[in-house]
Amino acid sequence: MKLYRQKILSESQLKKLGEHQYSCQSVSILDTLLQPYWSWLVLKLPIWLAPNLITILGLLINIFTALILVWYSPDARSEPPRWSFALCALGLFTYQSLDAIDGKQARRTGSANPLGELFDHGCDSISTVFVALSACIAIQLGNYPGWMFFQCFCAITLFYCAHWQTYVSGTLRFGKIDVTEAQFTIMGILLLSTIFGPSMWSMKFFSDNFQIWYLIPISTLACGLVALYSSLTVICTGGIGKNGSTVAGTSVLSPIIPFTLVLVPAFIIYKKSTQDIYQNHPALYILSFGLVAAKVTNRLVVAHMTKSEMEYIDWSLMGPAMLFLNQYFNTFINEYYILWLCLIWVAIDLVRYCYQVCEEICDYLHIDLFRIPYPGGPQKPRVPDSTAGAEKNGRLDKKFQSDEEDAVPLLQSMEN
Repeated sequence: MKLYRQKILSESQLKKLGEHQYSCQSVSILDTLLQPYWSWLVLKLPIWLAPNLITILGLLINIFTALILVWYSPDARSEPPRWSFALCALGLFTYQSLDAIDGKQARRTGSANPLGELFDHGCDSISTVFVALSACIAIQLGNYPGWMFFQCFCAITLFYCAHWQTYVSGTLRFGKIDVTEAQFTIMGILLLSTIFGPSMWSMKFFSDNFQIWYLIPISTLACGLVALYSSLTVICTGGIGKNGSTVAGTSVLSPIIPFTLVLVPAFIIYKKSTQDIYQNHPALYILSFGLVAAKVTNRLVVAHMTKSEMEYIDWSLMGPAMLFLNQYFNTFINEYYILWLCLIWVAIDLVRYCYQVCEEICDYLHIDLFRIPYPGGPQKPRVPDSTAGAEKNGRLDKKFQSDEEDAVPLLQSMEN
């Protein structure tokens, strides 16, 4: 018997989500070059493997390998064993590859639906935090806490802005140098730290006043400004809603408020801490506030796909509030313990939110999160309530019937 829980998505939101159509524009250089590899890779997957399962497996691998680096270097100053950098690079490459083919697997199996898009972007928002953190550890950026703060929150901010302009324009846009290029750059950084050690980033370059690691924040700043300018141009030009509003008919500037409630407290608490909580525990700090930002980004993606207004206050903000109030009362409790409590609270709240949203969408669309109908499998496509859904389901029936007919000779040969 299920306990009563207040629903996150209303019937109106679920209906609009069911009608949502994915729209994307990409001129990414590496995306074009890697298409043949991704098309080859997806054909190596079994036909019964669910796209969302591919995405979550890649994310778990990425998180696990990044946490190994965090374990050996929680202050981003200590030098982890070199094999951990190689493992993290492999984990990121695995995640990038699986994240690129989950949509292809959905189209290949005829199981594409709005939940897949939401699940994919939700995993990306979490991955961004761990990828940025692993890059900082690889170049020992904990020795320069201000730059580490900038590096991590720049990545988180740019990811949020990309979905902010999507909320305004209805189309997700990728530039020539975007997410894929950033991921492969970080793989390169991790591999260089594997071969030469992280101390190589402290070597002098050009002059005695310029170290190699300077290239990382400088390139981040340059590419970030270009990406931010592109996003803000779309946002300020006006949305596709009524009178230039967002897809939900709200102000194009409204999404800045929820993110400001994450970014500003993160900076203030870092600067006002009497115990130097960020300087002493930068990885823990970045993970805590990064997951809060991931939760807010997930809510923005949901607001876009359901064409609904985004609320400003979120339960995940309780974590930063605990740190803020503790500082207000003259650090009554050791900030290190409060920071751990913040991370645990935020992680539980994020998982709870994602699970409940996925559960509500699965119930509405009559689908499973990690299983799909496949030839010879235990499931059959279930008929949605709407006429449009029924037509789509009819096409799926023909698709699976064709797949079953194609699979008969193979199954007979396997039995023999």
